[in-house]
Amino acid sequence: MPTDEGWLYLAGVMDGFSKRLVGYAMDDNMKTDIVIQALRSAVTRRKPGKGLIHHGDKGSQYTSYQYQRELRNKHMKASFTGTGACLDNAIIESFWATLKKELVYQCHFKTRDEARLAIFEYIEVYYNRERLHSSLLYQTPHGFEIAQQNQQDQGLIQRAA
Repeated sequence: MPTDEGWLYLAGVMDGFSKRLVGYAMDDNMKTDIVIQALRSAVTRRKPGKGLIHHGDKGSQYTSYQYQRELRNKHMKASFTGTGACLDNAIIESFWATLKKELVYQCHFKTRDEARLAIFEYIEVYYNRERLHSSLLYQTPHGFEIAQQNQQDQGLIQRAA
């Protein structure tokens, strides 16, 4: 994101099932630390079990030794896009395009802190909890997850009866 102070970079981890942005980090550079911070944010929120498949592109941050070590330490399996296969990242790429259209291109940020706050509000208040997604049957990512959990809970109740 451009600001009068310089660029603010955003890295994110998205749940491919619900399209909820579950972890993210922002910094004034796009070094490996930012994607590790985003991954740690997602793990802290979701506490995934062993064997989770983490899909990323072949960018140097994701293929770095440090990031791969972080995935192994979290018992995750890395999956990468094929060369020239941009559709492999369609879900997160769609999010980046939406964020740019709905926020970044609509605002002028004087400071990185101003941009951080706007991005936080966009993700936590609007995108995950208010923005309807046609691919989720016109539910929000948060609402979709609740509906899925309710369905699972109903299945457990019915099986127990």
